Amino acid sequence: DSKNNPPRGAADFTAQVIVLNHPGQISNGYTPVLDCHTAHIACKFGEIKEKVDRRSGKSTEDNPKSIKSGDAAIVILVPSKPLCVESFQEFP
Repeated sequence: DSKNNPPRGAADFTAQVIVLNHPGQISNGYTPVLDCHTAHIACKFGEIKEKVDRRSGKSTEDNPKSIKSGDAAIVILVPSKPLCVESFQEFP
């Protein structure tokens, strides 16, 4: 309900990221351009919290220094501009 609960810009958010094809390693501070809904915004990797198994989603390593092609990870992303991101649990 956008009148009673309007969307707000997120200062940061947690996302599962899968690195498909990237030369070298990705570490905290990396800033790719993210497509979320219709937004096209640079988002910095604030913290790589854990590596996870791509199939099961179970944690395989806590606080890794970096991730590489083929890895899946839970990452805190920090958008460079205000970005509305809603969780599916809150807005099905």
